[in-house]
This record gives sequence, structure tokens and C-alpha cells, in this order.
Amino acid sequence: MIKSTLGDRIFNAINLTLITILMLVVLYPLILIVSSSFSDANLVSTGQVWLLPKGFHIDGYKRVFSDPDIMIGYRNSIFYTTAGTAVNLAVTLLAGYALSRRDLVGRNVLMFMMLFTMYFGGGMIPTYIIVRNLNLLNTWWVLIVTSAISTYNLIICRTFFINGVPRELEEAAEIDGCSQARTFFTIVLPLSKALIGVMTLYYGVGHWNSWFSAMIYLTDRSKVPLQLILRELLIENQTAAQMIEVDAYGGDSLIDKIKLAELIKYCVIVVASVPVMVVYPFIQKYFDKGVMLGSIKG
Repeated sequence: MIKSTLGDRIFNAINLTLITILMLVVLYPLILIVSSSFSDANLVSTGQVWLLPKGFHIDGYKRVFSDPDIMIGYRNSIFYTTAGTAVNLAVTLLAGYALSRRDLVGRNVLMFMMLFTMYFGGGMIPTYIIVRNLNLLNTWWVLIVTSAISTYNLIICRTFFINGVPRELEEAAEIDGCSQARTFFTIVLPLSKALIGVMTLYYGVGHWNSWFSAMIYLTDRSKVPLQLILRELLIENQTAAQMIEVDAYGGDSLIDKIKLAELIKYCVIVVASVPVMVVYPFIQKYFDKGVMLGSIKG
């Protein structure tokens, strides 16, 4: 065993201290949100909850699971995340593999056109007009079709297929009589589990946290995702608090509603975060590989 020098011990102590501080900075807001969601609304609104729950209550969760808008939003977010991620994976993996093939005619032109969209876009109004002309407004598929592919993720997939899958395997499959489709599904995809895991995480989290597109394209309350409902709840809570500050309205009932809305806000945040926290451990082992998937190997 190599004996640690004084400099090594000092370096390790500084590293451990910095990592501990960083962990506490990241972990404390999560603990505060969870503790507040199980605390009494009066104590939460007056800022008396700092670390552990006070006045243990589950009234906020009862209101969340009894609110039809929140539950409908929860259902919609699960649908958009599941269906959207499936479409994203299908389009991105197929396009990335096609663009990685040297025998694809015009692949450089196609790649340039896709890269162009990363720096220049048509804008919100032209995009809205196109979506309206395609009769996608207020449909289930508007949030899926409009975000079917990410150019950044496409570049990662293309680079992975070029550098991560040996060309010799594809040539051997072609000699054995495999078509390009069969080569992709039976040889390339099984070797791309890390890529699929990372793409699933990137796209899934993006869909689950998305609310801006829903605010633009959806007016039907039965189709809005959970994040948009959470945003509306936060805005309503802030607006009501401002009304009390300027004495626009009075009465204990409004104050009680604001306290309850504050509690529900924390409960909705917890409920909205649970699916991602449940899924993440299963694909966490692929997450650290995501940084290197699109890199160039020397």
C-alpha cells in the first residue's frame, strides 16, 4: 500500500469538503420541498419549515390526487413522454444510422441542412402557422410531431454509429446476405444499448419537463401536460399573494386558499418528480457514457 503524503491528505480533505458542500447545496432544496409537502400549511406559509416536516399532514397530497386537472395533466404527461420518446428514438436512431453510412448519396448535404437548423430557425409565428395549416392544433400529436428529432442528439447518434460500431461487422453481414434494415436491427441496435439509454434519458426528461409548446399549441384543458398546470398554479399563487400585499382583497378565506396553494405547490412538485426519479436508476449506468458517445476517438 502506497503511503499518503501530507500533501495528498490535504488535497483529499479539501476535495471531500468541497464535494460535501456541493452535495448539501444540491440536496437541501430537494429535502425542503419534500418536508414542506408533508407539513402544516400554516407553518409552510410562514417559513417555519427548514429541514424536517412540522405538523405532519398529507392534506396537500389528498387535494392533489382529488384534483381532476392535476390528475389529467399527470396522465397526459405520461402519454407525451412515452409516445414522444418512442417517436424520438425511432426517428433519431434511423436517421443517425442512415447518415453514418458512407454509401448514402448526398449525406453531407442532408447533414448540412440539419446543422443549419441549429443556428437559424423560422421563428415562433411561422412555426405556429405551419402547425395550424397541418391541423395539429389541440391534438394529441402536436407536442410529439413538433419535437420528433433533436439535431444535437442526431449528431451524437451519427458519431456513435461511425466510431462505435465496427465497419467490419456491417461488411460481414452484407456478405452473409443481410439487408441494411436487418443489419441495423439485428447487429447495430444490440451494440447500441448505451446510446439508446442516453437518448431515452435525454428525450424523456425533455418531454416530461416541457410546457412552453403546450402553452402555445393547446387550449383544450383535457390535453395539457402536468408541467403547464404546475406553472399556472405557481403564477396563481404569486398573483394572489400580490393582491394581499396591496390590499386588493381581504378576508381569511383568501389567505387560507393561498396557504393551501403553497402547500399544493410543493406536493405537485414531488408528484411530478417521482416518475423521473423512479426511471433514472435503471438507466443511470448509461448516463455517464453519454458525455463520450459523440466524441471522436483518436
